[in-house]
Amino acid sequence: MSLPRIETSVPEEGNLPAARDVSTIPDDSLQDKNSQKLEQLEDEWQHDPINPRNWHPAKKWTTAVLVALYTLITPLASSIMAPSLPDLAIRYGITNPTVTALTLSIFLLPLAIGPLFAAPLSEVYGRLWVLHGSNLSFLAFNLGCAFSPNATSFIVFRFLAGFAGSAPISCGVGVISDLFSESDRAAAMALYNVGPLLGPVIGPVMGGFMAESLGVQYDFYVVTAISGAAAMLGIPLMRESYAPVIRLRRAKSSPDLEKAAKGHPAFTMNKWAYLWINLKRPFILLTQSFICFILSLYMALIYGIYYLMFVTFPDLFSQVYHFSIGIGGLTYIGLGFGFVSATIFGVKLSSKMYIHLAAKNGGKGKPEMRVPALIFGSLFVPVGLLWYGWSAQAKIHFMMPIIGTAIFGFGLLTAFLPIQLYLVDTFTYAASATAAASALRSLLAFAFPLFGQQMFAALDYGGGNSLLAGLAIVIGIPFPIWIYYHGERMRARSSLTR
Repeated sequence: MSLPRIETSVPEEGNLPAARDVSTIPDDSLQDKNSQKLEQLEDEWQHDPINPRNWHPAKKWTTAVLVALYTLITPLASSIMAPSLPDLAIRYGITNPTVTALTLSIFLLPLAIGPLFAAPLSEVYGRLWVLHGSNLSFLAFNLGCAFSPNATSFIVFRFLAGFAGSAPISCGVGVISDLFSESDRAAAMALYNVGPLLGPVIGPVMGGFMAESLGVQYDFYVVTAISGAAAMLGIPLMRESYAPVIRLRRAKSSPDLEKAAKGHPAFTMNKWAYLWINLKRPFILLTQSFICFILSLYMALIYGIYYLMFVTFPDLFSQVYHFSIGIGGLTYIGLGFGFVSATIFGVKLSSKMYIHLAAKNGGKGKPEMRVPALIFGSLFVPVGLLWYGWSAQAKIHFMMPIIGTAIFGFGLLTAFLPIQLYLVDTFTYAASATAAASALRSLLAFAFPLFGQQMFAALDYGGGNSLLAGLAIVIGIPFPIWIYYHGERMRARSSLTR
């Protein structure tokens, strides 16, 4: 099923009445004029100073940094309470370990749903107020978590907070795509990815000590304060970056309605029909593009494993290594070290590989030139899992499993970056493509912690992580190689790609 297109051409000759005025017949010269006018409009836009690609670098990077900050808050809130799960269970009288895990992972279920709405809305109304509105709602729902009187209300507010916080995760990639061209967006994409990946690491480090000394509700006070600070910076400093919305707003203020119609299809379509087209686009991308599905599935698998660690770390390091809640939060630093090193190394690797392969192709880059960096990163994921799992099972020095998580974190982010870049480079609607990937990713991140403790109880840390490493090998290595060699042909047959 292809996406509806807005036709701008005039009717064909055969569809005109038999008796006709020769002056009204659209001939080749008129069509040529229309085509030339369209090309002229596009050329003007490429050099227009209000085009986000032409903004001053300081303005671009200010927007990118603020989007990264918005994107950092949601993942930080998702895991900040991880070290204090035992205390939370005591506070609300929870005795079922699955329900205890649910208080953490319920936040991730709406992260699978929200992007399917937030990203299309950002492509209809613009990125800016979708981001601001979600951040302010997120602030309010986290206050609800802090003041929840029982487990049921706490889980409800966690769900609502996750839904509100899903917008930056889905729209952030779209903003990066708006601001930076294919050849120079790797660094900005790496900055954006710091939020979804480093946020869940910073959260437990902060949350462990606060919960131990002040109480678990202070974790949510801190998240609320950070959301407020982000709003105070973002609302005055950020500007709309989605080109069709910018062009539509400018054209609506001019008397040239034809120019406005060519700037944004919503100008000539029923708004509800246009909104429906945008809302269903992520589903279409995920179900009708094998490339989008398989890359999203691999990203979802390793992200699910990542969140599985948040549920199992407290038991492992408190029961096996006898760490307190506060010190237990520091064990997440291994993942953070892996992410930081991958951010530095992965950006250079991805950029150098892309530039090298593009130079060999006459200076023309292709999305498949992102894949070698993905293959490189995917090799580290199973290594890190095996190292972490078997060293934990052997109960050797606590630094050994932490080193394993650092290797896993390095592989995770090194693989994440080229996947995000590939989706943005390939699909016409970047926010919808990344929303589809984010939905599947968050769904597995929600599900994995719910069965993690049962899996490790049956297989222990070594066997359980060996199973996960095997899945990472089966999905993460052969399919990227296949995409590298056959992706271009598949893209050429799809109406969803650029």
